[in-house]
Amino acid sequence: MTMEANELRVSESVPVDTGQRRGTRPMAPDDVAAVGRLFNRIFRRHDQASDDDLGRYLQTVFFGSPHYSPELGSVVHENGANGIDSAILSVPMAFMVNGRPTMARLLCAFMADGKAGAVGAARLARTMRAARQDMCFSDNASPVSADHWVAGGGIVLPIQSLEWQRSFLPLTAAAILAGRHFPIARSRVLVGVLRPIDRALRRLRPSMRPKTEGECRSEAARVEEFLQCASAMLERFAIRPAWSPAEFDWLVRVASMNRNLGTLQCRKVVLPDGRTIGAFLYFGKQDAAATVLNLVFEEGRERDVAAAMFAQLDAEGYAVAVGMAQPFLMNAISRQRWLSFRHRGYFCMVTRHADLKEAAERNDIYIGGLASETWSRLLTDF
Repeated sequence: MTMEANELRVSESVPVDTGQRRGTRPMAPDDVAAVGRLFNRIFRRHDQASDDDLGRYLQTVFFGSPHYSPELGSVVHENGANGIDSAILSVPMAFMVNGRPTMARLLCAFMADGKAGAVGAARLARTMRAARQDMCFSDNASPVSADHWVAGGGIVLPIQSLEWQRSFLPLTAAAILAGRHFPIARSRVLVGVLRPIDRALRRLRPSMRPKTEGECRSEAARVEEFLQCASAMLERFAIRPAWSPAEFDWLVRVASMNRNLGTLQCRKVVLPDGRTIGAFLYFGKQDAAATVLNLVFEEGRERDVAAAMFAQLDAEGYAVAVGMAQPFLMNAISRQRWLSFRHRGYFCMVTRHADLKEAAERNDIYIGGLASETWSRLLTDF
């Protein structure tokens, strides 16, 4: 989400006689400990100080972007005597919108400390109204939060709110996916029992094995090669990440910290003559899941590239591959057998620019993966 410097309404602060600060203001590095504790209280249901790992991560993600400035960073509300009672954590991200550079804000977490933080939460929410934003988005909003986004002039992107899941070993995949909520389901003992059964089922049901289309093949690639492919292959979208080398390198570094999702890897899809027609960036966790962050391709080659990606991930031994649904990918991935969708959280956006809103509503947008919160450890580790 973008917020111009003069739109950061510190004037909404309420003066108090005690002389203590009170009201909305940019989050500062020395707020990390208090915000970390608030995060634990709201999202982890324990009122404990943040450990060093969480503190360092908050510092790196919310103050480390090449585009960071206080005006584009996170915002907190301070109630005076009791300190910070609500906060919005956000990361600035550069986009191109109909050819013009636009600084967006990725909203990562909105926290309010119960009734005590209600006033602060309301003040922070007012700063996110469409009339004040060039572009502000979140990819995992709750139903209640989505209603607030729409009430503030925003929109919900329904397809991007879905996650596709392609199972290669269905029983093992079910255990691994259930392990998101019930860790015991992905225990080595259970997965070890299910995997041989899946192998036997694959011999009986050849449709479980994905097939390539055409004569293209997948090759290992450096992460930097993905940026080269994306720069040319995303130009057709009215809304797309700008991804300068500095920003892309920073995003790769912070994404690579999420070891819970596995190792960040890149592959490209090439024709027999060596020409690259697509590339994909993904986390791979050995003997478990592949989490696809971004898939790019030449226009019209989505079926070839998607099929090559699924065949490669299957060959690498993953039980399941998951990724954010995208309108331009639906035809290609829906041809896969053993594929399903689940609601992953509402993808919401607000903007004061009519052309940006119209482009998003007609799905002329490339967003997600590194240009979203998929990579964040706040979703998987803490």
